[in-house]
Amino acid sequence: MSETAVTPGLTGWAALACTGVALWLLGGGSSGSRRARALLAGTGGPAGAGPPGWGRLAREARRLRGRLGAEWWAPVAGLVLAVLGASVLPFLAGAAGVPVLRRVRLARAARRAEERRGDAVLALCGALAGEVRAGRQPGEALLRAARDVDGLADAQPAVLAAARFGGDVSGALTAAARQPGAEGLLGLAACWRVAVDRGAGLAAGLDRLEGALRAERDQRADLRAQLAGARSTALMLAALPALGLLLGTALGADPFHVLLHTGPGLGCLLVGGALEGAGVWWAARIVRGAEAG
Repeated sequence: MSETAVTPGLTGWAALACTGVALWLLGGGSSGSRRARALLAGTGGPAGAGPPGWGRLAREARRLRGRLGAEWWAPVAGLVLAVLGASVLPFLAGAAGVPVLRRVRLARAARRAEERRGDAVLALCGALAGEVRAGRQPGEALLRAARDVDGLADAQPAVLAAARFGGDVSGALTAAARQPGAEGLLGLAACWRVAVDRGAGLAAGLDRLEGALRAERDQRADLRAQLAGARSTALMLAALPALGLLLGTALGADPFHVLLHTGPGLGCLLVGGALEGAGVWWAARIVRGAEAG
């Protein structure tokens, strides 16, 4: 084998190795790498000489990774595949997938924030019922409960101002219920209106409201557990093409060359990618419809 035939392969594998080592170092690696960086940062005499900035570089890399989000691993994976396949198409595909993955990550974060806000509203109802049973007036009880439990989120200043100065607390609670996940505040506003206007027991209404909100939360958790199997099956089916590529590479068929450097392979790649995306979207739509129902 000639030197010109060996050099491109060695260059590709060297680039891949350098990329992997850089990502491993920036990502924190393991406890051994952290000890190595600490040792390098602390050597070089009493003045702290030696290779400076390892710890600071790792902190900046972690901070940058936290700000950018996990979607930026897509172009990194595309770069690795581009080196392996000697084509720029995987890198372009990874870069194009960044907005989609960011949207998915933000939607998931918004859903988690909505669930936390719902749990905070539930805790607020329980704390407020306890304060009312302790003999405090509704306004004072709301001030104490909201101070201990952050169930009002961004609307807390307006609601607490209404409770402190004799304003329309039920109206402020209704406005606060427009926040995603805080719909339970509508029930709290109704309980407050009935208790203040008609003299009904606020603690009893809050107990019933807390029970209803808890039952609704448990129902959502049970539904999510039932849908976990379907979601896992969809993800496993979506990963089968990647497994097929790995098996083809292991058998020596060189599927990357066929897909990236031949006309029929490019056509199969485009059609398969479109069908893969449509299948994932359809499966996610079914799961979201079941959760909404």
